[in-house]
Amino acid sequence: MKSHLIAIDHVQIAAPQGCEIAARQFYGFVLGLEEIEKPLALQARGGCWFHCGSQQLHIGVERDFKPSRKAHPAFRVADLDALRQRLRSQQIKVTEDDSLPGVRRLYAEDPWGNRLEFAEAAD
Repeated sequence: MKSHLIAIDHVQIAAPQGCEIAARQFYGFVLGLEEIEKPLALQARGGCWFHCGSQQLHIGVERDFKPSRKAHPAFRVADLDALRQRLRSQQIKVTEDDSLPGVRRLYAEDPWGNRLEFAEAAD
């Protein structure tokens, strides 16, 4: 019997030790994701988890952390203009990208320099 991949369960983004306050501020407050309590057995590892639609976003602590500048998650957005404004109001640099036909998108960085993409279908 062959196994079949059916969905992405979660994406994990690496962050430095002590990242939790900044993660909750950025992913929770700025992006509006709801935090999920990590299972007790994993809490000692640090980091935190969030709901993102029907998937999860995990912020995990990496000992010799280096930000991911190329590999990145892409988040589907319902109102890219409002998100852009929200990011800028928090002094977060936004980089516009119109190179993909039919998609409006922008890039930003999380508090540790990880690249993030935000995309919305063009009208």
